[in-house]
Amino acid sequence: LWVCPSWLEPPEPDAVNLLLDPGLAFGTGTHPTTALCLAALDALDPVGKTLVDYGCGSGILAVAALKLGAERVLGIDNDPQALRASRDNAQRNGVPDAALPVALPGDNIEQGYVGRADIVVANILAGPLVALSEQLLRFLAPRGTLLLSGLLAKQSDELCEHYADRLSLSVVAEQDGWVCLRGDR
Repeated sequence: LWVCPSWLEPPEPDAVNLLLDPGLAFGTGTHPTTALCLAALDALDPVGKTLVDYGCGSGILAVAALKLGAERVLGIDNDPQALRASRDNAQRNGVPDAALPVALPGDNIEQGYVGRADIVVANILAGPLVALSEQLLRFLAPRGTLLLSGLLAKQSDELCEHYADRLSLSVVAEQDGWVCLRGDR
């Protein structure tokens, strides 16, 4: 999986290449938390699965999941600029609009994903991961997987404790002091 600026040729044309222009949104693929989420998504083998990317930013994780074989992905962000960047990056990568709808939190489209997401990924800060725990968990299907990142290793215990009565989380990867947590229903 290669993340390439949209104005450069991919280094390996036969690889899964994600052409990206973040615009004004967060998510270029260079931050450790994004790299951790990309690796975790790849390891989950999202072929044929439904995914929710909460805090989609540039759409990097959503588009990557689709390019790795996910059937459909919902991108949610509270920043309209991020939704625009996600749409633009999806189009740049040949992703049909129907495969990646984007929405503000609370939009009606969310209802079609409640309890149906095989994978929910949120690469946002630790505070919002705590505050949004109910929203994130409500999307998970009965055998779904939750991936959380955007937090430092020293914040992982607090986050795991917050989710413990609903889902057991554990650190699955660490890079440069940042971690990715995973929990399976």
